[in-house]
Amino acid sequence: MTETLSAAQARRIALAAQGFTRARPKGVSSRHVHRAMERLGVLQIDSVNVFARSHYMPLFSRLGAYEPALLDRVFLSRTTHYVEYLAHEATFIPIEDWPLWQFRMDDFRRRWSGDESWMSQNARTLTWVQDELRSRGPLRPVDLREDAPRERGTWWDWDDVKLALEHLWRTGDVAISGRKGFERTYALAEHVIPADVRARTIPRSDAIRELVRRAARSSGVATQSDLADYYRIRDRAAVSQAIADLSDAGELLPVRVRGWERGGRPLPAWRHRDSVLPRALASAALLTPFDPVVWFRDRALRTFDLDYRIEIYVPAEKRRYGYYSLPVLVGDRIVARVDLKADRSTSTLQVQSAWWEPQARPEDAEPIARELALAAAWQRLEHVSVSGWGDASDAIHGALHALGGDVRRHVHAREADG
Repeated sequence: MTETLSAAQARRIALAAQGFTRARPKGVSSRHVHRAMERLGVLQIDSVNVFARSHYMPLFSRLGAYEPALLDRVFLSRTTHYVEYLAHEATFIPIEDWPLWQFRMDDFRRRWSGDESWMSQNARTLTWVQDELRSRGPLRPVDLREDAPRERGTWWDWDDVKLALEHLWRTGDVAISGRKGFERTYALAEHVIPADVRARTIPRSDAIRELVRRAARSSGVATQSDLADYYRIRDRAAVSQAIADLSDAGELLPVRVRGWERGGRPLPAWRHRDSVLPRALASAALLTPFDPVVWFRDRALRTFDLDYRIEIYVPAEKRRYGYYSLPVLVGDRIVARVDLKADRSTSTLQVQSAWWEPQARPEDAEPIARELALAAAWQRLEHVSVSGWGDASDAIHGALHALGGDVRRHVHAREADG
């Protein structure tokens, strides 16, 4: 018999799977980071630093204020348990999972194997880059640029070398050995991935089944498209077969979620057998646009009634919510979105806009204010200022003022234009 869940129950299951039922620790250690990663599976990396780079945010959302240097030590040290690969977009993954992605590396290699492909047309560049990494060890792109063989003739082009590094990374010949600042350092995979890990072979079907299993565990309850998107698996037939196999094994349980429909018909969905349904969630959190809770637009709309698209690439005058608006979670509802900027010159967290979502309630302003105050402290900012742009701005400003501390008003450019 297929279990039927309400939309609210599905939300709570999904958030519990992502770690939002756990109380935030008083002190965050590497153990807490590893445990959060077990739930997330991957941590998406992004360069936008208007408030905080995206990969720092999911841990803040789940663990509260922590020392950002802890993330650097855990993910970027020479003894790290993690490495970067395209497991969603560019993400940190457990280094032991490298063989799970061989099917994706093989797909890239197969796609680029033709005589007219970029890799075939630039074989000399690829060989030179690999030889440099083999003889000199890990290098940044700038290190290669400084030693570029310009005397060799017209074949050399700096953009081609950058592309070579990225192509070799995608095919698994090269791995990211760390970062200096935010710039990647590249090395041959054999210099980064332990030999015993590289020696493991996982057949394509087994790898996809394992990734679907993990996606189900991290999602709690999900549709086939949700499970496929978590690790960006484009092979629909393989995902469908993995779901069937996991269902036969009793790891995935078919469910119906009220409101999860398409064309008036229920969407097939599955619940992971280890998922839990908490009675209620009391947590509040700021979410990065690249948090697994919201990174798949269809799921965000279906699960949270959140029609979400970041507006980084939208011209300023056409933005509705702001450059880098963050969804705000209160309990099991996404109730608002806030566009944040860390103004380091004035040590101020600027709330450049604030907007209510359909699920919002009047009492949500207070937990939002507390999260904003915590976010300012996390980023070592002394003040918070709120613009008047957005229908939630006045309530959030009032709630921040009631908390005490230094809360100010400022005029955002979009507000002034509007």
